[in-house]
Amino acid sequence: MPEDMSFLLLPGFSAIGFMSAVEPLRVANRFRGDLYRWRILSLDGAPVAASNGISINADAAIGDVDATRTLFVVAGFEPLACYTRVLGDCLKRLARAGATLGGIDTGSFVLAEAGLLGGADSVTVHWEALSAFRERYPSLDASQELFEIGARRITCAGGTASIDMMLDLIGREHGAALASAVSEQFVVSRIRQRSDHQRMEVAARYGVHNRKLIQVIGVMEQHMEEPLTPDQLAREIGVTRRQLERLFCASLKDTPTHFYQQLRLTRARELLQQTDMSITSICVACGFESPSHFSRTYRARFGASPRSDRQGTGGRNASELAPSPGQNLISAPQLSHLSQQ
Repeated sequence: MPEDMSFLLLPGFSAIGFMSAVEPLRVANRFRGDLYRWRILSLDGAPVAASNGISINADAAIGDVDATRTLFVVAGFEPLACYTRVLGDCLKRLARAGATLGGIDTGSFVLAEAGLLGGADSVTVHWEALSAFRERYPSLDASQELFEIGARRITCAGGTASIDMMLDLIGREHGAALASAVSEQFVVSRIRQRSDHQRMEVAARYGVHNRKLIQVIGVMEQHMEEPLTPDQLAREIGVTRRQLERLFCASLKDTPTHFYQQLRLTRARELLQQTDMSITSICVACGFESPSHFSRTYRARFGASPRSDRQGTGGRNASELAPSPGQNLISAPQLSHLSQQ
């Protein structure tokens, strides 16, 4: 019997995350016959629009489904905007009936909100929403992997990582040869493992090549809530404070202190736009000494107070204003949302 998979598309879902999950199944069927069948679900059975505006017809409403072997929740911006107790009950009912539940992109938020994640399984989510996920669900083991496959739960970062997840599942069920044949149809040079990085390495993101500079930026990203002093950062990578300042000036035209602050402000904006945490809590989570100091530096960085930015930007991408190499970090370069293209 073909394996039955269902995809629950929430309004504003990631089109690339969804298509990258379905297309490997189609190609596998092309090579080996009727291995998989799938259906598309929405909250009410009506067509649902992706974040790029394209609408997809649904085969049924989630409430009308009695059983499925695997169900993936596919979301995008604001994954909990449509979450209700009724939706949570539907997912719990399918889990009790034996379904494996999965989340693609930010679909993990929906499963977590319904209390369906936890135990020994790690969980992953799109990197841009990872901080918000960890803040909202601190008891869950959230990773930065491309995907996580447990006994009854599967989560994926979305984007093209959905291809890698499906290739892994196809390989487990039907062998590595079929998975490789499917990957070649997408002109994929290699099948990425779950442990591959979601984001570009620090060197690629900031256009830097000095090993010490790459190392210290990584340290900064790991210490947002309790920022390290310039002297502590220098000790972490085995240089003097003066050498650290020269590294940043030569490669990034910035100071370590200012660069570090911009990283923390970008993290704060992600939390403002993707969680309902209070502004005071976000101030603490991002290592600012007081709400007033946080508000002043935030306004200088983004041109709006934290409160007005939260109220006025809706689903705008917090990473649009992330620091980039060689620029005045007060400015606002426009970067596209990788998982929503």
